[in-house]
Amino acid sequence: RTLLTAKRNRCVAPALAHTPFHLPSRAYSPPHMRSPFGGAYFENIVPPTNFGFVVVPQQQAYVIERLGKYTRTLSAGWYLMIPFVDKIAYVHSLKEQALVIDRQSAITRDNVTITMDGVLYIKIEDPEKASYGVQNCLQAVTQLAQTTMRSEIGKMSLDKTFEERDSLNTSLVKAINEAADAWGIKCLRYEIRDIIPPETVRESMDQQAEAVRRKRAQISESEGVLQSDLNIAEGVKQSMELKAEGEAKAILMKAEATAKAVKLLAEAIEEDGGEEAISLRVAEQYVEAFGKLAKEGTTMLLPSNTADPGSMVAQAMTIYSKILDKKKED
Repeated sequence: RTLLTAKRNRCVAPALAHTPFHLPSRAYSPPHMRSPFGGAYFENIVPPTNFGFVVVPQQQAYVIERLGKYTRTLSAGWYLMIPFVDKIAYVHSLKEQALVIDRQSAITRDNVTITMDGVLYIKIEDPEKASYGVQNCLQAVTQLAQTTMRSEIGKMSLDKTFEERDSLNTSLVKAINEAADAWGIKCLRYEIRDIIPPETVRESMDQQAEAVRRKRAQISESEGVLQSDLNIAEGVKQSMELKAEGEAKAILMKAEATAKAVKLLAEAIEEDGGEEAISLRVAEQYVEAFGKLAKEGTTMLLPSNTADPGSMVAQAMTIYSKILDKKKED
């Protein structure tokens, strides 16, 4: 009847520790040690009764007391014990355990109240310290994680809590290990699950994020316009360079052609009848030049005697003869 009552009320009667029945090892979490998310904070194993022969399951440790004093710690295996003299005082699980840290409020360095929760992963390394170093080691490390989280959050601004979550987890693990070393517990890692700022802060953050997105869009658009202008300017520059290069080549080719023509003309003058041919050619160009002046311009330049074309030709030949005589003297 006592066993059925204990199961129905989900508690263990203190008198059961002295009954002659062997109670199986099982996990039990009292109501005040349960998580609001449905799971238990930690695994609390009820110590079995000593009948003289004990089998320790894998990844468990039994802390033995003899006449109320600690004597030894039993690891996995089977052991012979003295009934009523040796007592299994504590049973600890050596597996890694995940402790759910309830949601709690914390104030950042810039005076913003945020709500956050997390998961603490711990492992018992020294069952003796875990049994006698503190009243309830797992509950103590849970409370320590909560207070340490508040302390670390108070050192950071709101923006840093989102940006440096990894460094915050590392700082929490370091601080917890320093305090929990005397309890035989090692904190393996701490993971922050949710960081919930107030509604007004979330609205401000959304507006800030929208402003940042608009700023990036404007910057991208201006960079596109700038790149377009640069491309157009570069195209105009290359076009002008190619045009100037083409004009330079045309001038060079024209100069080379003129030089060849002059050279051929000079060679032709040296031959028989060359002077008469050049004189005729000069006279033709002289007359042609005066004809172009009359057609193209409104102002006309005429020689003193326009009625006598022969004098015009004679004048041109005189100029040519002077040039030819000067060349021979050189």
